[in-house]
Parts: sequence; structure tokens; C-alpha cells
Amino acid sequence: MIFGSNALPEYYSFELILLGVRFRFFTASSHIQLDHRMSTNASRAILAGNEGYLQNYLKAKIFRQCQKLFPEWATLSIADLEFDDPKGFSSFTMGIRSTIPVQPAAVLYRRLEGKVNAILNFETEKEVFLTLGAHDIAAHCYYYDKTCRIEAFYQGHTLQAEDLFEPENLRQIANQLYRFHQLKPPSLPRQDFFELLHNKWGKIAKQVLEKEIAIFPPNERAMCEELREIYSPETFEKVNRCLPDGELTFCHNDTYHGNIFKLDSGEIKLLDFEFSCLNNKAYDFSNLFAETVMRHQQPDYPYFMIAEPGYGDHELGMLINFYLDNADFNNQEARNKEFQQLLHDTKIMLMMSDYKYAMAALPLATDPIQKIRFIPYAHQRFNKFLAAYKQFTRR
Repeated sequence: MIFGSNALPEYYSFELILLGVRFRFFTASSHIQLDHRMSTNASRAILAGNEGYLQNYLKAKIFRQCQKLFPEWATLSIADLEFDDPKGFSSFTMGIRSTIPVQPAAVLYRRLEGKVNAILNFETEKEVFLTLGAHDIAAHCYYYDKTCRIEAFYQGHTLQAEDLFEPENLRQIANQLYRFHQLKPPSLPRQDFFELLHNKWGKIAKQVLEKEIAIFPPNERAMCEELREIYSPETFEKVNRCLPDGELTFCHNDTYHGNIFKLDSGEIKLLDFEFSCLNNKAYDFSNLFAETVMRHQQPDYPYFMIAEPGYGDHELGMLINFYLDNADFNNQEARNKEFQQLLHDTKIMLMMSDYKYAMAALPLATDPIQKIRFIPYAHQRFNKFLAAYKQFTRR
């Protein structure tokens, strides 16, 4: 989703459910929130501020699960493993590596339990990931149930915003997207991504902006009142008017640079497919650059800035041309026509990332996990969408 690991300014949190307790950890503090029932040991750990106790419990649980899956891990002890710090929002990931030669040498554990922003139901999301894995677009999957997924570990790094301006990276991203767009998982919902977003995230936004408004400072309460427009039927009508005509395609829908991974070999891989469903394929081109405008770690409130775009027709056109290199055309005129249509649609859909990110920020606002303020972030993003929509309707 938004706000990749390279965009984390100060600290992040993760949630886990252990011993009947829901916990949220902050890596920069000893603060732990909890609710529901808790065991005696968990209660004592919390009262003592003992995050290490709970993290060790989680590591031991994951280790036992891996020993059941991988025969060569049976002889290992937990001391033979290295665990990365958990990363993520509604779900978290944790890399696990063996210091002793075994197969597999490393895996990625992804917790799925407790997600509040799911677009797809569990079975469809699982089908999507396994389909992509079968076509070598997603990582190989070792295990998948409603609580977690264990998958092959990628060695490398996620892209930084500036990496999107390197032609070779754009070429590989375009090739991956072309392969992605050829697939048709059979259980995808018939609604497009933005209808699913409106129906599912709109309810969360309504809860935050109406029922939980009192937790915000006065200036942000005023923003909350203005943001209530975001889940209105009128806004959804505006969203639909921005969507290009044409056949819906199986799309990634969250292609910003933090979801693009570069292996140590130089090969590009796509990450995070939880929003993958039907959409106009131009959105995958426009969304790629959407977070390059963000400037995190600002010293003053609201601790971020949205800069002017550093990309334009040149970068968008380069990406689309690389994409079209994968397709067959009867003649150059046919290719030029397709290029112009995709560039036109991509430029229109640039505003749709502002709408999506405004919606996505609202569930995070009640329990901020970064230093930036999410209500001002959502407010600025939504106003950018409204301003772009106003320009769009004047054409």
C-alpha cells in the first residue's frame, strides 16, 4: 500500500494477536495498546513493558511453523535464524534467514490476520497471489491460510522514488505489468477497483470522520468535516466520470515505487497484490509515479509536504512505449494510435491516486503510526483530486 518502508520517517508499528490479545508495537517507544482477553503471562509482559517477550513468542511460533513445512529446518534451533524487524500496516511482513546452509535459505512471513482495508475476500486474494506466483510474477508460496502466508524471500531492495527515472527500471516494470495484464483470475469481482474501494473504504472513512472526530485537534476536526464529502454519492459520481472507457483489465492497482523490488541480480519484481482486481490498465501507469511527490520527515506540522510532480509526458510516454514493445501491431499507425490513447488515459487517471490515497490515509489517522498527520494528508490529497476534477470537467 502507500507509505513504503523507504518513506517511514521516524518509526512504524505492527499489530499481532497473541494469547487472545491484540497488540500494537511502536519500534521507537515501549508503548503497547491492547484489548480483548489476555493471559496472565501476556498481562505481566505488558505491565512490564516487555516487548521482547512478545516478539520472542512470535518468532518461536513462526519457527515451529517453518519446521513443519521445511524438512531441512527440523535440525535447526531458533538461534540459527536471523529475524528482520516486522514491517507493515494492516498486516506485517518479517524476513527470516538461516545462518546454516539449508533449503530454503530464507523465507518471508506475512501476517494476514486482522486486515481492515481488504478489497478482496480471502479466497479471491489467495487465488490472485497463487495465480501470479504460478506465472513468476509473485514470489513462490510455501503456505497460505487466513492467518498468514509464507513465501520465497527476495534478496534486494525496494525502489526509491528517483529510481523510476532510470529507463532500464521503467522497461522492466513495463514488462512485468504487461505480463500481469494478460492474466484473468476467474474469481475476480465484476466491480472495478474504485467501486470496491468506495464501498469498502467509504464505511471506514465514515466511522473515522463522524464517530471518532473528537480525538483530533480542532484544526483537524474542521478538515474532518470537509472530508466527509469523500464517501458521498456525489464524489463517487465524480470518480466514475474520470474513468476512461474501454475494457477492464486485471490490474495491480498499487504500483508506487515502494511496491517495486529490485533483486540483487538487477531483475525487477512487483510486490503487494492485495488490491489487484479489475481496472483500466492506464491506472497502473499513472499510479507508479504517484508517491514521487511526497516529501517525508519535514520538521514542522503536519510533517510532510506534497511537492510539484517531477515527471511528465516524457516519463509516462517512455513507460507506455516500453509496455507496447511487448505487443504485436499490424503497422506503426496502429501502435501510435494505441500509444496516444494510453497516454491520454494515463494523464486523466493521475488524479485517481489522490482520491485513493486520501481514502487509504483515514483508517491510519485514529492511531497514527508515523510522525506525519494523516488527516491533513487525506485533506490535501482529496483537495488535489477535486482541483484536478474541476480542470478535467472544463476540457
